[in-house]
Amino acid sequence: VQLQASGGGLVQAGGSLRLACAVTGTIFSRDVMGWYRQGPGKERGVVATITISGKTNYVQAVKCRFAISRDNAKNMVYLQMNSLKPEDTAVYYCNMRRAAKDYWGQGTLVTVSS
Repeated sequence: VQLQASGGGLVQAGGSLRLACAVTGTIFSRDVMGWYRQGPGKERGVVATITISGKTNYVQAVKCRFAISRDNAKNMVYLQMNSLKPEDTAVYYCNMRRAAKDYWGQGTLVTVSS
C-alpha cells in the first residue's frame, strides 16, 4: 500500500485548503483512513479519521472547521480545511490503519500566515 498526499500550501488565516490522499493498493473494509499533523516543535497527532462506511472522528481543535471524506471508488481521501488558523500550520500526513499496522504518506506542508 502506498499513500500520496497533496494539496498543501501557503494560505492566509481564515482561508481554506483541500488536501487529497491517493491510495495505491487495496483498501479493505476495516481499514481506517485518517489525517495526522505535526506542527513545529510538536509531536505528530491525529486530526481526523474516517471508516469505509463514512463514520468520522475529529480532534477537538478542528471540529466544525475541517471535514474528512473519502471516495472509495477512486481510493481517495480528502481533508477540507476551512477557517484556517496560524496554529494549523503543520506537515499533514495521510494515514491508513490496518489492524495494528500504520501506513503513511510523505506529508504535505500547510502554512497559515496571520
